[in-house]
Amino acid sequence: MITNQLAAHRASPPAQTAGKWGAARRRAPQPTGRRAARLTVRVLDIVIALVLLCLLALPMLAIALLVRRTSPGGAIYLQRRVGLRGRSFVIYKFRTMYAGAEAETGPIWAKRGDPRCTPLGRRLRRFGLDELPQLFNVLAGDMSLVGPRPERPCFVRKFSQAIPHYNERHEVRPGITGWAQINGWRGDSSLERRVECDLYYVRHWSLAFYLRILLQTPLRILVDPSGS
Repeated sequence: MITNQLAAHRASPPAQTAGKWGAARRRAPQPTGRRAARLTVRVLDIVIALVLLCLLALPMLAIALLVRRTSPGGAIYLQRRVGLRGRSFVIYKFRTMYAGAEAETGPIWAKRGDPRCTPLGRRLRRFGLDELPQLFNVLAGDMSLVGPRPERPCFVRKFSQAIPHYNERHEVRPGITGWAQINGWRGDSSLERRVECDLYYVRHWSLAFYLRILLQTPLRILVDPSGS
């Protein structure tokens, strides 16, 4: 599956122009059908996020209390990420690391078995439960339920210089889940493979593709939880 995606990606033309963080910006207007599909996805994002927040309100409250009780620090961790068209935004996550984990080292890529993670944090990451507060990012329009995972500005600058077409990922809203995660590239996995899947999603974006990833995500997490 990945091999076919790579071939399709390499045969595609490069991005048109670059904006902030080097993010690609499309100049040509979108066809009416594509605009309608994107509007449909935005409506689905809002409706599904609201439903999930209602259903998961008590579990999320329980997680927040556990985070506070099991290690010093707040329950919610705020971090700046790069999103659609290179615009930065603040992402919400349940805190999975000890407070001040990067105070001395600065930003470091999280790895499997990272000693900065709390015992509870490792369990939350394994099943992606630390990402649940990002449903509020979806409501705010910073994210979609489906899309490339957003990265920090420092990593975006680094990766955009090392990986061809990396910033094409910013042509769509970042997501809580995505094609890379469905294919097993989540947590401490191959960055190149994750980017290849992200670019495949961007270049082949459709409402059907969005729905396919959305429906496959819960099963994928349960069958192969591999968060760092």
